[in-house]
Amino acid sequence: MKAIQVENPGHAYALKLAETDKPAPKAGEVLIRVAAAGLNHADISQAKGMYPPPPGASPILGMEVSGTVEALGEGVGNCEIGDEVCALIPGGGYAQYAVASSLCVLPVPKGVSLIDAAALPEVHFTVWTNLMDAARLKRGESVLIHGGSSGIGTAAIQMLSARGHKVFTTAGSAEKCAACEKLGAAKAINYREQDFVEVVKAETGGRGVDVILDMVGGDYIQRNMSAAAIWGRIVNISYQGGMQASVNFAPMLMKRLSLLATTLRARTNEEKGAIRDALLREVWPLIGEGRIKPVVDSVLPLADAQAAHARMASSAHIGKILLEA
Repeated sequence: MKAIQVENPGHAYALKLAETDKPAPKAGEVLIRVAAAGLNHADISQAKGMYPPPPGASPILGMEVSGTVEALGEGVGNCEIGDEVCALIPGGGYAQYAVASSLCVLPVPKGVSLIDAAALPEVHFTVWTNLMDAARLKRGESVLIHGGSSGIGTAAIQMLSARGHKVFTTAGSAEKCAACEKLGAAKAINYREQDFVEVVKAETGGRGVDVILDMVGGDYIQRNMSAAAIWGRIVNISYQGGMQASVNFAPMLMKRLSLLATTLRARTNEEKGAIRDALLREVWPLIGEGRIKPVVDSVLPLADAQAAHARMASSAHIGKILLEA
């Protein structure tokens, strides 16, 4: 099969289309003929040699795919050959075929194309487990989503607004802010021109927000504490602005805040399966009703993976970038 290989791993990495062996599903796994793969910042980190795949995972980039079930491993009972699915995988997505645990496979929702379905798994697994499981988001609580125009941000805004939460978000341009508000954000804050702490406090009468989802880190760590309400929960899923910061923890004590950080890729299939079950129950019906839609920035051929990475690194995109196999 054809797959993308990383040449010269590091900051000057190159992505090349090459021939490699077609994978075979083990017990509990399904083989998917890939229609499309979704890009994630973790792919760039892996290509740079900074984020190796978990033990036993494919070294090929790509943590989510959509496609058609081609073969079943022993003991698989929730899929059939020919099913159109999307799946969260620990690696192997930038290829014509990929294997996935059957616990991490979801049906393509009604009204979503097979290609666009590749934009669904990683963002919704991430948003659900971080906001619902880790942050214990309760009905009626308010949320601040940093990076609102990213794949995760566009999914979070739609999911939370559909479930009745007031959503604030940050983005880096007027165009991106307008896109976020069109998706359901109550207020999108241009972080290049406005202080999100001041805006959030003004919009909430000085109270702050209940939950913050952050992938920036750096100086946002301190500023998030200022933007959070009493008993607020702040969840970090990445530290793109830096993993180190000088922090005054007094606001954490005075507000009884919780600081949380999670990763998803290295969790067991059973843990991911529990998230999958929640998505099927709580989120997939909203997608089927058209209340949540995949936001796809662009679809490039698999051979153009390098250009797709360049677009993601530039932060010019709104929503997900996909590679069509």
